Amino acid sequence: MKNIKLTYLVLIVITYMLVLTGLYLAFIYAPPEKTMGDVQRIFYFHVPSAWVSFIAFFVVCLAGIIFLKTGKEQWDRLAASSAEIGVLFIVIVLITGPLWAKPVWNTYWTWDPRLTTSFVLFLIYAAYLMLRSYVSNKERGARFAAVFGIIGFVDVPIVYMSIRWWRTQHPTPVIGGGSGSGLAPEMLTTLMFCLLAFTFLYITLLVLRYQSEGVVKEFQALKHKLQN
Repeated sequence: MKNIKLTYLVLIVITYMLVLTGLYLAFIYAPPEKTMGDVQRIFYFHVPSAWVSFIAFFVVCLAGIIFLKTGKEQWDRLAASSAEIGVLFIVIVLITGPLWAKPVWNTYWTWDPRLTTSFVLFLIYAAYLMLRSYVSNKERGARFAAVFGIIGFVDVPIVYMSIRWWRTQHPTPVIGGGSGSGLAPEMLTTLMFCLLAFTFLYITLLVLRYQSEGVVKEFQALKHKLQN
């Protein structure tokens, strides 16, 4: 138990230091963008949040597949925990995006393909969490949710490819766009570091949420046992 607590503590400290360093890079080290100025710094939070949401929903999909195959509760718990974090980060994407868009596009929201598919992604996994909450038969609800989470993941590659498939106001890809990143070296370094920091943040939140969900399950099982 002490080793587990020490592992959690080390993970939290590492994540804290990475996020703190990421904030320094985003606000101090990285230069302002020539056209957009300082508002472009939202980019270092917007993109990593989208990245984390994609990872989170991939874990939901993968854990759902394994749960349907094995029926083991821990995989369902992992999927549920990851879905909650994914919804949190896609909400951050949907908040930071309009804040960035307003001074650049002169509007907070437009039904642009990237924005629309991202909003649909939020709705899918918000519905996933609601499905888990409102189905009375928990085992059946877990299986329904697993199928829903697997199918819902189809929207993730659609979100990612939307700016390649359709004409859009959204900026072209800065990584993997086919013509270089278009970022100054300091900006690219900051972006890559923030991606790393947010990934560690996701892992830390997932570990803590997974463990807390396990405690809730044990408490419910004990309560049910005492009542019977």
